[in-house]
Amino acid sequence: HVSPFTVLQIRPRMTPHLVHRDQPLHLAGITTRTTNAAEFSPATAQIGPLWQRFFTAQVAQSVPGYTPQSAVYGVYSGYESDAMGAFDVSAAVQASTVPEGLQAVTVPAGAYLVFEARGPMPATVVALWGVVWQYFLGQPAHLRRYGSDFEEYSGEGRVAIYIGVLDAG
Repeated sequence: HVSPFTVLQIRPRMTPHLVHRDQPLHLAGITTRTTNAAEFSPATAQIGPLWQRFFTAQVAQSVPGYTPQSAVYGVYSGYESDAMGAFDVSAAVQASTVPEGLQAVTVPAGAYLVFEARGPMPATVVALWGVVWQYFLGQPAHLRRYGSDFEEYSGEGRVAIYIGVLDAG
């Protein structure tokens, strides 16, 4: 068992950086609805089973243009309120067309605070979300938008979490 602290020491970028996405990101994948409270119990958790279905059903491979080198995305959207309310989670890949049986997922352009780490999955992404939560518990320089947030998995144990923030400009 690897502790989250050990995982993040592998290759962390503890200080988030701000990026402005000029274009929306168009994806295709599968979606479920959950809450953070539901995710604390294996009996009610939806995110793990969503990813299991994504990989077992080879969802990415059904999207035209997908290659094994393509990034995979976890998108959090449709926020009911804030971190305490319900939200949608999608497991998806970039797509110009959406195959039958999959859902279109659009990540809007805008300002995102990016947190990055590298290490074994899923422990690394779980630990990195802990860093995100800690950041926003303090006096963050940027406030969350609760519009769309996403994880970008770009291979070799690399993950970047993009948190939508209110644009100060």
